[in-house]
Amino acid sequence: MKKIITIFIVCLFTCGFGYNKNVEPFTFYQVYFNENLLGTIRSKEELDAYIDKNGEYYKNKFGVDKVYSPKGLFIKKINTYDSNVTSVSSIYKKISKKGDFTILGYEFKIKKTTEDGKIESQSIYVLKKKVFSEAVETLITTFVGDDRYRAYIDDSQIKIESTGENIQSVYVNEDITVKKTYIPVTGRIFVDYGDLAQYLLYGDNHNETVYEVRAGDTVESVAFNNKISPEEVLISNSDLTGKNNLLYPGQKLRISETNPQIGIVEESYVVKDIDSQYTTEERYDNNLVMGQSKVIQEGANGLDRVSQKVKKINGTIVYVDPRGKVVLKDPVTKIVVKGNKYIPDVGSTTSWGWPTDSGWTISSGYVWRTNPVTHKRELHGGLDISGTGYGSRIYATNNGKVVEASYHYSYGNHVIINHNNGYLSLYGHMSRIAVKKGDVVARGQVIGYVGMTGVATGPHVHYEIWKGCNYCRINPMTMYR
Repeated sequence: MKKIITIFIVCLFTCGFGYNKNVEPFTFYQVYFNENLLGTIRSKEELDAYIDKNGEYYKNKFGVDKVYSPKGLFIKKINTYDSNVTSVSSIYKKISKKGDFTILGYEFKIKKTTEDGKIESQSIYVLKKKVFSEAVETLITTFVGDDRYRAYIDDSQIKIESTGENIQSVYVNEDITVKKTYIPVTGRIFVDYGDLAQYLLYGDNHNETVYEVRAGDTVESVAFNNKISPEEVLISNSDLTGKNNLLYPGQKLRISETNPQIGIVEESYVVKDIDSQYTTEERYDNNLVMGQSKVIQEGANGLDRVSQKVKKINGTIVYVDPRGKVVLKDPVTKIVVKGNKYIPDVGSTTSWGWPTDSGWTISSGYVWRTNPVTHKRELHGGLDISGTGYGSRIYATNNGKVVEASYHYSYGNHVIINHNNGYLSLYGHMSRIAVKKGDVVARGQVIGYVGMTGVATGPHVHYEIWKGCNYCRINPMTMYR
């Protein structure tokens, strides 16, 4: 019996435990993609090396030293007695079908506020931080001007003695954050600051045409006829230095709409001399036949030296803050004597008054532009007249009857006058209206006060002239030439 027991014990140790050749468990690695198990491998380092080795195309394309696994790949260390593993080449093929391999770079996230107040973000990927900073600096010099920006950076701006302009601040309007991250190789990655600057200026749809200058063309007429702003003509044609550059027939100009992805803000202090528009006084003489008139004193413009703080976004004035005004020369009132004291509701077709006090600045003319509020391409169908200050007076520019005095979602508090001579005029963004529908008003009569109601970035009056019918808008400056 003892012999049988001994044989059983020996057999137990030699046979019963002999099925497990490795008493210690294996250390392997399970590979997951978005929580889906792809397989088990012997070495994480071996997979990383295999991914990097097979990424030579991307290393050459982007000039990087290493290619990494896709986002969503997770490797878990396990201990197991199961010796079955998957080859790294098989795992690599599975990964290739499920995700994009990555390279190390930087994500710049731009946060913007939409028209309805929501926050949207846009990501831009670069391999080096300086690519983004140099692209933004290129955009700054485009909108601000290289010489002006360098003088601001070097603190070498010419001190204002009489008139002039000094930049006080330049910055990006949006909230931009940056982080180091793994970027998918199939994504849009900028390696050259010039390419990124082009994108930041024009967006994805950069369509450029060539315009051949004809006799009589000016920078402003070329811009208007091609539905872009004069500033956009200057941006696309660096040989032009200003709106007053002379053009010659046959000259080729590049025409392109900008679509800036970020806002370059320039805040400046400006001192300039501005003509003070003379007013016309109408006197009435019952000895003259109705309809007759005579000028007993010719008018002459005065001159004001105005100081302003001006804010621009991407070259477009969005806010003018008046800081002071000195009268250098008083205007001389034009005096016209008319046949009777009756105020007609028919305006003159040859003599128009100005809608604001002196010291004004035309912050936006009758031009094609990208709306600074809605960011949509549109014809700005009137004049934005800024600089006289919030609450300053707005005048009727001609005799007529008030046909509308109300609030509009875009124009805000506004007044429309029918001059009964083929023209109507509109005055928008008032802080307060001083007339009512049906009133007969005379040229120079106060009809409201400068504000920023409706869609406006700062206090100004939006002034339109309509010819023939409602909304047949023309350039108001044609009435003053």
